[in-house]
Amino acid sequence: MQTIARANRVFPGKHSGVIVDYANVFASLEKALAIYGAGKGGTNPVKDKEQLVAALREAIAAATAFCAGHGVDLAAMEALPLGSMVRLAAVENAINALIGPDAVRRDFFGHEKFVGTLYGAVKPAPAAIDFSQRVAGIATLAAAIRAKLSPNPPDIATILKQIGELLDDSITGHAIREGGPPAIDLSKINFEALAERFRQSTHKNTELEALKAAIAARLAKLVRLNRTRTDFAERFEALIESYNNGSRNIEQLFEELLKLSNSLDDEQQRHVRENLSEEELVIFDILTRPAPELTTAERDEVKKVARALLSRLKTLLVLNWRQKSAARSTLKLAIEDTLDTLPAAYDRPLFAQKCSALFEHVYESYPERNVGVYYAEVA
Repeated sequence: MQTIARANRVFPGKHSGVIVDYANVFASLEKALAIYGAGKGGTNPVKDKEQLVAALREAIAAATAFCAGHGVDLAAMEALPLGSMVRLAAVENAINALIGPDAVRRDFFGHEKFVGTLYGAVKPAPAAIDFSQRVAGIATLAAAIRAKLSPNPPDIATILKQIGELLDDSITGHAIREGGPPAIDLSKINFEALAERFRQSTHKNTELEALKAAIAARLAKLVRLNRTRTDFAERFEALIESYNNGSRNIEQLFEELLKLSNSLDDEQQRHVRENLSEEELVIFDILTRPAPELTTAERDEVKKVARALLSRLKTLLVLNWRQKSAARSTLKLAIEDTLDTLPAAYDRPLFAQKCSALFEHVYESYPERNVGVYYAEVA
């Protein structure tokens, strides 16, 4: 029983284990299993590796059929000369077909992961060679799609090295053109030029997914710095959902994402217009969103409070402050004391709510003295 227990010990990414019959162990193992080890439903948990090979064959057939259903003929692509322009064009077309919408990409990644897992389990059996070219093609397409979705795409050589680790050294994957569309820097983008390029593009899915990935990365950064910006993230998710459910076509979604990009540009510079630092702006936003209604003079008073509170809080963030009840109490009292100078528009319930929200913000954003999301941003 120890023989099978050790082979079946699980860890991430492991599909199955191999039992090696060094000294005619299997006959004794079958007897032991008959007494102690019947699997679920009374079945024998030990299976011949041919069943694993059959499962891999079935998974590859399913992945191939899925690709064909989206206009990607894997066999035809494999037949093209390695490194040729026609093959590179076929790879680009396949990427465009499988990169979006989100549901298509998720399903393709699911097929690719299952095929890769089974292939890794079948190796090093000679039967794996029969599937190597198709597995390499599927893995290459998935790696290329992931690279295009990254706002900071990895070097293609790194991708090919990872594929090489998945496959045997003797197996060659498809070449991927390195000169694909670069990551989109939304702070420097020429939106008119981008829209024109999209209108003329033959790979609109790829262009769209690259823009989505860039916006998502920028949103994650903006929300990490200021949680009151979640409305931008919700707007982004609603746009994607409307496209996935068919309410918007690809051209409409692209135009809406460009508008959202403009909004993010404005939001990123808002602290300058408010004459506040990014850290002070977060406090100001917590104090003013979603309530109360303030006059211009009152907004200026709240800005003074935000500046004073941030300056005071930073002097109280001692070493391991989150683990010290006295330090936490001091911080709460400092917040309440500083907020006592807020305008009359803040009644007692709203005052208590803002005090609690600000303590939560400090607790999450400044885990240690001189440590936090804003310090990481500066670094």
